[in-house]
Amino acid sequence: MKAELVSIGDEILIGQIINTNAVFLAKELNRIGVEIAQISSISDQKEIIVNALDEARKRADIIIMTGGLGPTKDDVTKHTLCEYFDDQLVKNELVLEHIENIFKKYVTTPISNMNREQANLPTKATILHNRFGTAAGLWFMDGGQVFVSLPGVPYEMEALIKNEVLPKIQQQFVLPALYHKTILTYGLGESVIAERIENWENNLPESIKLAYLPSLGRVRLRLSTKGSELENLKSEVNAQIEKVIPLIKDIYFGTEDDQSIEFLIAEKLNQLGKSLSCAESCTGGAIATRFTSQPKASTFFKGSAVTYAVESKTKLLGVESTLIDSYGVVSEEVASAMALGAQKMYQSDYAIATTGNAGPSKGDQGQEVGTVFIGLATPQGVESLQFKMGNNRTRVIHKTVNQAFEMLYRELSRQEV
Repeated sequence: MKAELVSIGDEILIGQIINTNAVFLAKELNRIGVEIAQISSISDQKEIIVNALDEARKRADIIIMTGGLGPTKDDVTKHTLCEYFDDQLVKNELVLEHIENIFKKYVTTPISNMNREQANLPTKATILHNRFGTAAGLWFMDGGQVFVSLPGVPYEMEALIKNEVLPKIQQQFVLPALYHKTILTYGLGESVIAERIENWENNLPESIKLAYLPSLGRVRLRLSTKGSELENLKSEVNAQIEKVIPLIKDIYFGTEDDQSIEFLIAEKLNQLGKSLSCAESCTGGAIATRFTSQPKASTFFKGSAVTYAVESKTKLLGVESTLIDSYGVVSEEVASAMALGAQKMYQSDYAIATTGNAGPSKGDQGQEVGTVFIGLATPQGVESLQFKMGNNRTRVIHKTVNQAFEMLYRELSRQEV
C-alpha cells in the first residue's frame, strides 16, 4: 500500500515556512503500514494541482494533499478538486454551524462571508470534521483510490489525521505490518562503522534493509522490514541487533525506537530520580531547547543559564575572574567551573556546560575555530573534555550539542536505577 503526499502552497516553495506536515504524515502513515511513494511541494495553481494529481495516481493508492483550503482567493484546492472530480460546491449546514461557533467562542473579529463560504463543500466528498479550525477535511474515492485534502495548519492537520484519516484508511485497506528499529551510535563516522559491520551487513536477511543515517557527531543505523505479523518482524530485527552490538559496543548507545537521545536522557533521569541544569556559552541555549521540548521536562530539568559574555559567567555562575584570566574563557578549567556553578545555582544533581569558539574567526585568546570544552558536573565530581568540532559555525554548535548529550548519556548509563 503506497501513499503520495502533496503539499500545496507558494509559502513552502519560496522558503517562507518549513514543510513539517510531510514529516508528520510520513511517520504516521508508516506506523500503520503505508509506504510513502513520493513527497511533492507545489504551487497554488489549478493546472499544477491537476497535473500533480494525475501523476500521483499513477504511483500511489492514497494521495494526501495539505494546504489551499483557506477562505482567501489564493486558496484554490477545493475548487480545483470540484473540477477534477466533476463535482459542485453545496453549503453544508453542520460545517457552517461549526464555523460560526468557532467565531463566537474564540475569534474577536466578526465572521465574514468568506469564512461562511468555507462551509460550501464538494458533494462527492466525505467531510472530515476539523475540530480546531474552519477548513473541513475532504475524502474522495475515485477508481479505487483515495484522495484526501486537509488544511495546511499543522495542529489542525495532525488532529484530522489521527482522528479521521488513519482510522478510515485502516478500515478501507488490508495493510501490511512495517517495523523499524534504530541503533544509536556516537563517536565514529559512517564509513568506519560500515567497515566494522560489513560482514554482518552482508549476511542480513533479504527482508531486512539497513540504512545509515549520519548526523553531526552521531550515526543512526535503521533496520526496516515488512510482513504480515508484527511480532515476527520484531523478533527478526531484534535478533540481528543482538548480533551487531558486540561489533560496535564502544559506540553503542541503545536503540531509539523513534525516540531522540534527549528523550532517552530524560527517561534515565526520571528513572534515577535525578535532576539536570545547563550553563551554555557557545551553544547559546540549544541544549536547553532540546530538553524543554520534551513533555513534562519540569520533572527533571531545573533550568539553564546562557552565559555568553564573560561578565555573565562570573556574576551568574560564580566563575572566578582569575580563573578566566589564567586559562581563558575557552578552557577545561572554565568549563568545569561553569558546570559546578550551574549545579550549585539550580541545586541539580547533574549539570552540563559548554564553552568554545564557534567561529568564524579566532577567539580573543587565540583559540582555533571549532575548539570546544564540555563540562559535566555529577554528584561525584566534575570533568571537562576538549573537542575539535570543525570550522563551520553551525556544524560546531550542533556537534557540541550532540557531544554533550553523549557525555551525559554515558554517565547516566553507568548509574544503576
